[in-house]
Order: sequence, then structure tokens, then C-alpha cells
Amino acid sequence: MKISDLLNQTSEWLKGTGPNAEIILSTRIRLARNIEGKPFSNWAAKKQATEIFEEAIQGLMDVKTLKTGMVLVLKDVSLVDRQFLVERHLMSKEQASHPENKGVVLSKDEVCSVMVNEEDHLRVQVLGSGFNLRKCWEMADKLDDQISEKITYAFSLELGYLTACPTNTGTAMRASVMAHLPALVMTKRIGKLLEAITKFGLTTRGLYGEGTEASGNIFQVSNSVTLGQSEDDTVEYLERFVKQLIGHEENARRTLLTQQRGELEDRVWRAYGVLRAAHIITSNETIDLLSTVRLGVDLEIIKEIDRRVVNELFIATQPAHLQKMEGKELTPPERDVKRAAIIRTRLAG
Repeated sequence: MKISDLLNQTSEWLKGTGPNAEIILSTRIRLARNIEGKPFSNWAAKKQATEIFEEAIQGLMDVKTLKTGMVLVLKDVSLVDRQFLVERHLMSKEQASHPENKGVVLSKDEVCSVMVNEEDHLRVQVLGSGFNLRKCWEMADKLDDQISEKITYAFSLELGYLTACPTNTGTAMRASVMAHLPALVMTKRIGKLLEAITKFGLTTRGLYGEGTEASGNIFQVSNSVTLGQSEDDTVEYLERFVKQLIGHEENARRTLLTQQRGELEDRVWRAYGVLRAAHIITSNETIDLLSTVRLGVDLEIIKEIDRRVVNELFIATQPAHLQKMEGKELTPPERDVKRAAIIRTRLAG
């Protein structure tokens, strides 16, 4: 299996399936783990980092869930390919920026992945489509058990899993959903909701995680407490909040349909028209227009295209994906032309 093979399959988080997929694009469970007796990644000397990397990769290659997938040594992976993996939510920007003694192990279907030597020795991830917190946690727990049979974790009976950042100590689990909330933004209710998220002890980030803005009206909502709670407690708490979040977005969509339908339809069709006709288009403009079109598809204003097509365009129009499809590096103006051509083709059916 090669990185280029991923171009021929749809990322799990873009499939548009699963519960409440019209609002919740994806669910993710991420676990931070470290190897017993080894210094954390940011404290390790170069020789130690190499030893940690080799021990981790050797153990992961023997894990049942990951055996048929792909092992990537990042120093041997091009910058475009590393960015390609970031765009598919398979590793972090930080991991891509500093590839020495770092790697990523992927399952064949992209549902499971493990970053090696990021902030922690291992960042174990399970990514599912739609609102599937419980299912993703069960899969992550199973994968975690498989890895722990090959690698001994740093663990304290008093504190739980030991992590490089103290805020992750305890369960060391981050549970999150990626929510598409255009109606809350359009009705100007999003501000109060973001305040409520913080008050409830949760965190919001943008499409590509920490340090990114919520472009395309897409927000990542995750837990911020890991110490003193069980994994089940975290999942249950986030589930309850996300159900309320879904309800607020559904109410906002009903408000748009009943009180501002003309303006909404005009906005949706204008966005659709630009995407179908443009010959040059930037990444930022694309994601904002796609967000509006996706809302139109979900509300059945636009009936001739499927949500999955729109979802796939969110990622197919990103810089590294465009260059992978073209088979060479492209300048920003060249990418803007290529992006527009792909959108026109895919929306034309």
C-alpha cells in the first residue's frame, strides 16, 4: 500500500454516513500513550528519540488492526505527501513540520492511525463518519489493548497514563466531533454557543485542530478534562452536549427555512453557481462556498447532488490533494485553476 493509493478511496470522515451526518461530519477518539522508562519526545536526545521510534514502529507493525495498512517513516516522505496526510486528518501539522524520528502507521481503511514521536510517543486515533462516539471509543479501546500487548505503557496507579503535557494525564483521551454549523453562524447564534461550550469544560477548534480557525462553518468540539474522569464518563458527557448542539443547529435551520427562505435559497444557489462556473478559485473561497452548498443539499434545496460529493470536495480541493492528483508541485495560481476544474467536473456529475 502506498500514499498515492489513498487518492482512490474516500476518507472515513467524508463518507456522509452514520447518525446525524448532516450536522456531524465525523467523530474522533485520540489516545496519548508513552513507552515505559523512556523520556517524553520533547525531552529525548537524538539517540533516545531514534530508539523510541524504532521500538514503537516494531511494536506497531505487529498489531493485528494495523498489519495490512501502511508504515510511513516521515523523513522519507515528501513535504507534499506529509501535507496530504494532514489534509486527510491522519496526522497533525506539528508532526508534518518536524519529520526526524517520526512516523505514522495507518490501517488500510484510514479509520485507525498512530502517530509516532509527536508530543507523546504514540498518538492513537480512530476516526468515524457521523455522530459515533460510543462506537469509535470501543474501536479505540480495542486497538489500545492490541498495542499494549506489544508495547509497555508509562502508567501510574495514582495518575493514570503519563503524558508529555500534564493536561492529558489520566485517561489521556480526547474525544471530539467535527460539526458543520452554518445555520447557527447565519442566524448569529454561534457566539453564545461557543461561550457555552467553554463553560461546559469543552474546547472548540477549527477544521485542522489546534491553532486553526473554523473555516467553512466547521467546528471541532472536544473534551478538555482527562484527569479524574473515566473514558465512559467523557464519552457520555460529550454525547449529551453534542445532542444539544445538534438540536440548536436543527432549530436554526428551521428558522432559516421559515423566516428567511428566500434569502437562504438565493445564497445557496449563488454559491452553487459560482462553484459550477468558476475557472479560478482560492482554497478559502471554496470551503466557504462548499459549506453553503452542503447546507442547501442537506435542506433539499439542491437535489441533484449528493452530500458525499460535497464532502469529498472539501478535501479534494486542498493544496496537497491537488498536487497529488496532478502528479507534480503546483504554484498557488496553478492550484486555483486546477481546483476550479475539479469542482466543475464533480458538480457536473
